[in-house]
Amino acid sequence: TPLTLLQQTGSVYPEKTALIYGDLRRDWGTTYRRCRQLASALVRAGVRRGDTVSVVAPNVPEMFEAHFGVPLSGAVLNTINYRLDADSIGFILGHAESRVVLVDREYGPVVKKALAAMTTRPLLITIDDPAFDGGEAIGEINYDQFLDSGDPDYDWQPPPDEWDAISLNYTSGTTGNPKGVVYHHRGALLNAVNNVLAWDMPRYPVYLWTLPMFHCNGWCFPWTLAAQAGTSVCLRYVRAETIFRLIEAETVSHLCAAPTVLNMLINAPETVRKRFGHPLRVMTAGAAPPAAIIQGMEHLGAEILHAYGLTETYGPAASCAWHEGWDSLPLDQRVTKKARPGVRYPILEGLMVADPATLQEVPHDGESMGEVMFRGNVVMKGYLKNPTATAEAFAGGWFRTGDLGVCHPDGYIQICDRAKDIIISGGENISSIELESVLYRHPAILEAAVVAKPDDNWGEVPCAFVALKPGMSLTETELIDWCRPRMAAFKLPKQVVFGDLPKTSTGKIQKFLLRQAM
Repeated sequence: TPLTLLQQTGSVYPEKTALIYGDLRRDWGTTYRRCRQLASALVRAGVRRGDTVSVVAPNVPEMFEAHFGVPLSGAVLNTINYRLDADSIGFILGHAESRVVLVDREYGPVVKKALAAMTTRPLLITIDDPAFDGGEAIGEINYDQFLDSGDPDYDWQPPPDEWDAISLNYTSGTTGNPKGVVYHHRGALLNAVNNVLAWDMPRYPVYLWTLPMFHCNGWCFPWTLAAQAGTSVCLRYVRAETIFRLIEAETVSHLCAAPTVLNMLINAPETVRKRFGHPLRVMTAGAAPPAAIIQGMEHLGAEILHAYGLTETYGPAASCAWHEGWDSLPLDQRVTKKARPGVRYPILEGLMVADPATLQEVPHDGESMGEVMFRGNVVMKGYLKNPTATAEAFAGGWFRTGDLGVCHPDGYIQICDRAKDIIISGGENISSIELESVLYRHPAILEAAVVAKPDDNWGEVPCAFVALKPGMSLTETELIDWCRPRMAAFKLPKQVVFGDLPKTSTGKIQKFLLRQAM
């Protein structure tokens, strides 16, 4: 369990800085006590082993502490994307059977709406961040008061089985309702260590939280930082000016971000943008970063590591392991190398591109396409309450990603397309089926299909192809405005194309032709 990493660092390096947030400085000894205090408070509030504790919050210290305090109590941590709409959050809270919900006051209104349809009301705890003024405190008690009810010397016990669940992360997949991806203690520990090995991360790193902790538990980096006695520089809002300021002020050594965040830094105003004055290592994953983004970050002085993974693999579980000999290559060739997500993480048993029907690995020729598959301890336990989807995902003994790729002669894989119609926009997964189901509710729409459209800023954005009912009229602006209250803002179609949709002889819409039309 990664909880032993907190125990080790809290005992051996208690004076090392664990958290920075504005004027707040908190060491690892204090952090260990506070996490035990949170665990104790949860147990005293009636939380039992295996119960779910949800968190809706940005990258504030309370979110970091929950990654340890919740599992220290024996409960399962469920971090929820705060960008989701009330219906999606309500589904997750109900499906997860959340007993306790920690809610940052900024997201109080949307969570309050999400809870309206629930018959069993969880215990609500307000995270009251002094850096934010507004929202609504919907909790029965605030976080600090709740913490006071716990014992900082709480005698926690490791899970009875390392296969026990440590966290629950929801991914939209290709269905309308999200699927609950269950992580176990063993996998969380191993991928936390994987991050150290794959990134060659030294002890005492200073890590800036530009990656949401709600996403795959921050790619397991809360636990990685405990392993290396690192410092978390918390960040409520991802803004270029703040990022550049904190990198310089706190001598940040590492950060993770989707390509869209890197693009924001590259294109920041000249009054804000500055070359980094010390070594900065950046891991990026999600949609493959365009060459211009890799090049732009290198011009700013950052060293880029391109990684690949899914929610089901605890975040990145493959990366472009670099060779010193590649440093002397021309820039365009270096960027081409870095654009490949590469090879398996050190503690991953298997990564291959194979024929999905036969499970035969494709030739390593950089041209033969197959499905990317993972196998090992850093693959999810399964989907919560969904044995059918779990069996399909693991058919043949490998986790099937649904992503299509090729393998180059040197063994490095490259992602080419997605067999499933997931759109990855700014690092966020968007289900095309979910968007289509909303579009079909419009009274003027006869048929609809959503596909990914390449975008320089977001990597991909949703593009909707729509056929109208006879005699009906609709504009792009009218349709997008109609969608706005019905889905999260990041899921909104960025373009709408009107016209007949191409179909097969059986009536199935041919999405590949729609992609070619863009």
